[in-house]
Amino acid sequence: MTDSSTQANGLQNPAHVPDGLPASIRHYIDGEFVDSIDGDTFDVLDPVTNQTYVTAAAGKKADVVRAVASARRAFVDGPWPRMLPRERSRVLHSIADIVESRDARLAELESFDSGLPITQALGQARRAAENFRFFADLIVAQSDDAFKVPGRQLNYVNRTPIGVAGLITPWNTPFMLESWKLGPALATGNTVVLKPAEFTPLSASLWAGIFEEVGLPSGVFNLVNGLGEEAGDALVKHPDVPLISFTGESSTGQLIFGNAAPYLKGLSMELGGKSPAVVFADADLGAAIDATIFGVFSLNGERCTAGSRILVERPVYDEFVERYAAQAKRVRVGYPHDESTEVGALVHPEHFAKVMGYVELGKTEGRLVAGGGRPEGFDTGNFIAPTVFADVKADARIFQEEIFGPVVAITPFDTDEEALALANGVKYGLAAYVWTNDLKRAHTFAQAIEAGMVWLNSNNVRDLRTPFGGVKASGLGHEGGYRSIDFYTHQQAVHITLGPTPNPTFGKQRS
Repeated sequence: MTDSSTQANGLQNPAHVPDGLPASIRHYIDGEFVDSIDGDTFDVLDPVTNQTYVTAAAGKKADVVRAVASARRAFVDGPWPRMLPRERSRVLHSIADIVESRDARLAELESFDSGLPITQALGQARRAAENFRFFADLIVAQSDDAFKVPGRQLNYVNRTPIGVAGLITPWNTPFMLESWKLGPALATGNTVVLKPAEFTPLSASLWAGIFEEVGLPSGVFNLVNGLGEEAGDALVKHPDVPLISFTGESSTGQLIFGNAAPYLKGLSMELGGKSPAVVFADADLGAAIDATIFGVFSLNGERCTAGSRILVERPVYDEFVERYAAQAKRVRVGYPHDESTEVGALVHPEHFAKVMGYVELGKTEGRLVAGGGRPEGFDTGNFIAPTVFADVKADARIFQEEIFGPVVAITPFDTDEEALALANGVKYGLAAYVWTNDLKRAHTFAQAIEAGMVWLNSNNVRDLRTPFGGVKASGLGHEGGYRSIDFYTHQQAVHITLGPTPNPTFGKQRS
């Protein structure tokens, strides 16, 4: 890897480029890397310098048509959907083995492409391997329902893969989130067309080589790069793609919902969030502060489940704000490849400008107690200091709208009822976090929050067996565990008569 000298402020120079970057990023269709049919490309930027480091093929409708045709042939005529679950499981375990063995390299490339701190990118690479391993085990352990009517009837459920799954993934933790969709889609015997986010296409291109190495049949995995309004739109509207799994913004989810409706496609959409973290006066404040600092500033704040609204009970509000702000100021902003970095560079200058717009807006809507702009020593690149606003009202835009960056709003409350109203008073409903040592209050409050997932006295610790998804503007449907198996399979009920045929007789001949 390439490193220049250390700067005077002790930070490593941003001129760091991993060895072995590709000369270009291409589509992968029917087992081959190919250019766009029209030859079009787009630039991919390094988030630290905002310089173009590679060009990627810009897929359009014709490229999507070609990829779907490949996936459809592999589904109709190929061996993958007809393999036993155990056989597919072995392939998925081999994929996991390769990802685990190359975690450092995958993390290096992901960190460079997305701006994630290298240590956090490493965790995401390992999580990607675990996703494949989890679904490899689950597809073998899967048991389907059988119902008996003694002496009369046996009823059972038969599962089959659905067809070509369209997978549209975001730019935050892209490699891991791609694995979250690829794992169950492939485990259940479907073929796929992946459309990764245009900001971060590098890691998606690595899947093709991994899949070739384990012997995945040609056409089972296809990749089309490009803009959402071109390649993504064509994938959603293609009549031979019966399933769309999408992770991204709520506004994009609304467009996908409308465009998929004429084709009656199966949809699973994990969308935006503005998740509350509710801190009661009896909570362990040290643990709550650590968890809520991590929950909004890890992954550069670019996470859908970030607890970006912290609601604090009045008796401990001032102490909480003071301690939280002091700790936020100590969070280390640095270059993504530096192992001591806790917050790196935001993914793209467009997103940086959006988040900075909210920071400036926040200065008119709350009391700035930490951050508020670029950190010292970072005059270029997409760096924002961890930013904390206190005394934020419920109608403030920084309270209501998803910022998707290292920015948090803190709001006081006086009663449980007020806390619940504040927690539920936004259009989103993805995650929520509750901090209290009152067990009855914890469970009662958690069940009243409008959120698909709630953590009590914990940060976002995922159990892959549980459903993942949101309510309201945060999503449609759930994935994770058996819910993913349900989404990616047809469930056919088969009924067998064991005794005398119980049919009523219509049109009986009369003597």
